[in-house]
Amino acid sequence: MVDKVDKIWFDGKLIPWEQANVHVLTHTLHYGMGVFEGIRCYKLADGRSAIFRLEDHIRRLFESAHICTLPMPYTAQEVTEACLETVRANGLDECYIRPIAFMGDGAMGLGSENPTRLAIIAWRWGAYLGDEGLTKGIRAKVSSFKRVGIYSLMAKAKITGHYVNSILAKREVVADGYDEAIMLDPQGYVSEASGENIFIVRDGKVSTPTQGGSLLVGITRDTVITLMRNMGLQVEERLISRDELYIANEMFMVGTAAEVTPVRELDNRAIGAGSRGPVTEKVQNAYFEAVKGINVADDRWLSIV
Repeated sequence: MVDKVDKIWFDGKLIPWEQANVHVLTHTLHYGMGVFEGIRCYKLADGRSAIFRLEDHIRRLFESAHICTLPMPYTAQEVTEACLETVRANGLDECYIRPIAFMGDGAMGLGSENPTRLAIIAWRWGAYLGDEGLTKGIRAKVSSFKRVGIYSLMAKAKITGHYVNSILAKREVVADGYDEAIMLDPQGYVSEASGENIFIVRDGKVSTPTQGGSLLVGITRDTVITLMRNMGLQVEERLISRDELYIANEMFMVGTAAEVTPVRELDNRAIGAGSRGPVTEKVQNAYFEAVKGINVADDRWLSIV
């Protein structure tokens, strides 16, 4: 269950949690045309709190809306300030933040142009794939559901309706006893997990699927690539086949919710030693130092609450 907070920012003002409701005829509820972001706020080592890469997330929110021709009723700066306001209003020192823009109620039908509504919710949320997963690694399975193709949907936009694809993949593998799904693209190459980007390590070289394909280019993905290159690691973006995952020395997933999570097993095959590898651990440490303000590659990554 989501931990209840006092206030939700909705259509320009903070309102009580219980009042943040929509009508059953809300257009996005029926057809899935909406955009959203997932952002984290961390308590820094100096006692302050900061939202990590807030401006980059809001930029992608607006880019997603532009891609799917969804008018935005506020400016990017107004939404950025609203995220900070929502965290402050609820007295949260660490939390997950969900801005979502969607088509409201009014007319029905695929060609309707109902006004865009915007909400921002903040709540406490721990490790998405479990605290144990961060240290011991998770078990994953390649799903029979393929990641959406770039010729059918807008893969670079974080659109609400796209996540039916991810939900089906996740449900499939969880029913079989796994923690997370790996999704291939329509050509059969590795794309991403149901909600995370993927990295593998082999012979000291780090590889991740190219951003030109069907994957959503994650902000955490960009963060860890920057951190790894600053650490002197060689990082390559390229096409990766499914069987390359099996023979990797290490594998890990990254995302705002999942942070940096090792994969210890895939399709009943141990990855490397079957535990968190040394490169993954270094990347985890560098990431958590960055989000907590200990060693930040770019000061613009932290928006102080």
